Amino acid sequence: MRLLLVEDDLALQANIKQHLIDAQYTVDVASDGEEGLFQAQEYQYDVAIIDVGLPKLDGLSLISKLREQDISYPIIILTARDSWQDKVVGLDAGADDYLSKPFQLEELVARINALIRRSAGKASPVIQNGPFSINTRSLEIKKSLQIINLSGSEYKLFEYLMLHPGSVHSKSSLIEHIYDQDFDLDSNVIEVFIRRLRKKLDPDNQYQLIETLRGQGYRLRQLAPDA
Repeated sequence: MRLLLVEDDLALQANIKQHLIDAQYTVDVASDGEEGLFQAQEYQYDVAIIDVGLPKLDGLSLISKLREQDISYPIIILTARDSWQDKVVGLDAGADDYLSKPFQLEELVARINALIRRSAGKASPVIQNGPFSINTRSLEIKKSLQIINLSGSEYKLFEYLMLHPGSVHSKSSLIEHIYDQDFDLDSNVIEVFIRRLRKKLDPDNQYQLIETLRGQGYRLRQLAPDA
């Protein structure tokens, strides 16, 4: 999952970014509202985390501009203001959630996870597809009762596919959701990770879990609960 963090306090920005990376997120950062607006328009994110008190373009104006342009991915506001009136203003501007400073980084991660699940139509932190399950809270992946060990990049790719079963994803769209803006879009890394996932999750191709659609991309098959 790829996140945009717009925060002008560089020490806090670095702290949040590292914590999110440790939670297996890919994070792009911006230090003012104008830079945040550019990146938000340029790339497809799964969640944006935006501070209210930004230089050049304040956070509420940034959120309003994004919503006016039909950029619809979830947004969390970070602010030192904690009155209910401030929360109403932020939510009315188009934010989906509100976190007052100071906050625990674990709470931010939990709120991000919840927004991503909600936007994908999932309520529980455990996402099930046939015998395969992924716990977005503990980052644990199972095939029936067997724990499957994946690398960080493999986990990110599988989590995204599990959140969108039955949907076709091009190589470029998968790269955009999993890697930062400096990644080489012409790289064959997605093919490599798809092969690794197939080998680890479905080595005998019993479930034909990840399908390749020539000229289109990849699709995670939606399996019956008792598959």
